[in-house]
Amino acid sequence: MHFQSKTALVTGAATGNGAAIARRLIADGACVVAIGHDKAGIDSLLDECDPARKRSVSVEGDVRDEAAMREVVDLAEKSFGALHLSVNNAGTPGPAATNLDALSLDEWRLVIDTNLTGMFLGLKYQLPAIARAGGGAVVNLSSANGIVGLAGLGAYTTSKHGVIGLTRSAALEFADKGVRVNAIGPGYVATPRMKEMGEEALAGLAAQHPMGRLAEPAEVADLTAFLLSDRAQFCTGAFYPIDGGYTAQ
Repeated sequence: MHFQSKTALVTGAATGNGAAIARRLIADGACVVAIGHDKAGIDSLLDECDPARKRSVSVEGDVRDEAAMREVVDLAEKSFGALHLSVNNAGTPGPAATNLDALSLDEWRLVIDTNLTGMFLGLKYQLPAIARAGGGAVVNLSSANGIVGLAGLGAYTTSKHGVIGLTRSAALEFADKGVRVNAIGPGYVATPRMKEMGEEALAGLAAQHPMGRLAEPAEVADLTAFLLSDRAQFCTGAFYPIDGGYTAQ
């Protein structure tokens, strides 16, 4: 899976899954435009992966900002000639262990606007750009909770279900333009944010997976890279769990 002469856009790239995906794409030869709230974090990552900064650009931006989503696609085309690949990873879980009757409208809107509307705004400009480049692929980050319910995280669960529907519609609309669009559904992943919860909490989350552990960000990056690659040329409009059996229960 090599991405020489390809340009990829990754949202939420400063840490966790987004950072692992950006790192993997750069290692496999892609030029990467990485966007997120934490530009310093993205710069640190890109300095590590691409010290000369010849194949990477960092951007501070919010996926909820339509102008920012349009401008980052324009930047990818101006910097590297075209946009071929995109990974829509940016998201927020919202308040934990908060039932719907205790969730404020502002809290609901933050999650839906970031996880779902933000992805729509990204796709709105990414898909035509990738079609202009002659085709390519998109991977959207849903969640294992995109196909099951989760009490106390209603807004997050709703948004991740919505990502799958959005992915399938986008795939159908752009299938004849050479653009493949898929979604993946990680279970709980051992990201830096998750590790802050402490060993006891992590052990409890690991126990929810039949394989008895959390996913590693690099494993999420592996699946993403496969779906972006030419080895997945007949894959579009699908949802691929990567959850250690979490949704098989």
